[in-house]
Amino acid sequence: MPFVYRLQKVMEFRIRKKDEQIQVVQQAQQAVYKAEDDIRKNDEDISSTKNNLRQADPMMYEVYDKYLEHLYHKAEQLQEALLRAQEELEYEQQKLIQLEQAVKILEKHKERQHEAYKEEEKAAELKQYSELGVTRFFRQSVDKAEEDAQILKKLEQLEQQ
Repeated sequence: MPFVYRLQKVMEFRIRKKDEQIQVVQQAQQAVYKAEDDIRKNDEDISSTKNNLRQADPMMYEVYDKYLEHLYHKAEQLQEALLRAQEELEYEQQKLIQLEQAVKILEKHKERQHEAYKEEEKAAELKQYSELGVTRFFRQSVDKAEEDAQILKKLEQLEQQ
């Protein structure tokens, strides 16, 4: 009889949940990368605007100042978005760690159950061999007793003759 793990469905469910959580973590990681990329692009816009300001007509200084103020405000918002994305990533990673631990616990339990199953199978096989040995020994002793009886009969017949 092959080994059947009684919690296999629970283990498959936990593995499926872990795989789903891996996808969520990857999406959160992508959000962090996107936020970092947005910050980098905004920083490039700020530096290019500062360079353009140096070469601009003095009449345009006010427009450049307002645009730079807008970019700095946007940079703050992007930093906050990055922090939120990093916190979300950290939270999702913690959930993934918990799910991985739950799967590992069941995998170890399955290993222990499988080892116990192997031991039971081995014990049953030894018991069967033991019973076969006893049966064989009994059969051999019966056969030997019959042979001895036949030999005694032959000896008696020879003595009588």
